[in-house]
Amino acid sequence: MVLILLPPSESKATRTRGAGLRWDRLSAPELTEPRQLVARALAAASARIDAPVVLSVSATLGADIARNLRLGSAPTLPARELYIGVLYDALDLANLDPASAGGATSRLRVLSALYGAVRMTDRLAPYRLSMAVNLPGAGPLASFWRPHLAPVLTSAAGRGLVVDTRSSTYAAAWTPRGSLAERWVQVKVPGATHMAKHTRGLVARALVREASDPRTPQDLAAVLEDGFEVRLEPVRGGGWSLEATAR
Repeated sequence: MVLILLPPSESKATRTRGAGLRWDRLSAPELTEPRQLVARALAAASARIDAPVVLSVSATLGADIARNLRLGSAPTLPARELYIGVLYDALDLANLDPASAGGATSRLRVLSALYGAVRMTDRLAPYRLSMAVNLPGAGPLASFWRPHLAPVLTSAAGRGLVVDTRSSTYAAAWTPRGSLAERWVQVKVPGATHMAKHTRGLVARALVREASDPRTPQDLAAVLEDGFEVRLEPVRGGGWSLEATAR
């Protein structure tokens, strides 16, 4: 199976009604304890008078910070609806056919500073937290998550490709090792940040709509050639870089 890694979005959708967060119903139950540890640390940090400084966000984002205090009671949304913005607009999960929607559930994982790795069907409470934060009570979050995510994502990848659309901030939380590193394809997009996010979303959409799994980085490049100009190159130290430009 192709495993497609996505970054989260800074912006999150919200609801006024709905079921609360159930840690025991999230995928990858082995992440329950670290998720709850980060949630407790995040709530404590968000209650501080200097919370914007601790969380490295603007002081104007008080409403976002306040959501971190209501993780246990806030109405949840599936991850496919929670994460919004340029990349997720291009991915356009709401308008996939049923077969492709199934592919999105099985192939996509979002890397989150709060929840670790989640599927698109996981119901999550809105939050504000970046993987770049050094969170009191948990420490630098990329370092915190690294040992927890490694077995989960290595198992999810199995013998397939890892297609990585994450930013460097989130890529720091897990790097494929060993033989899996040779099947690791990092999607690079030249140009401005907005266009890069848009193109990564289009790449992920093209792959979840693909009926069969490409088995090699070369197969992956061939699948994407219909909609993108692609250049595949090996990366020193292992893995591949796939530069993609939407046609």
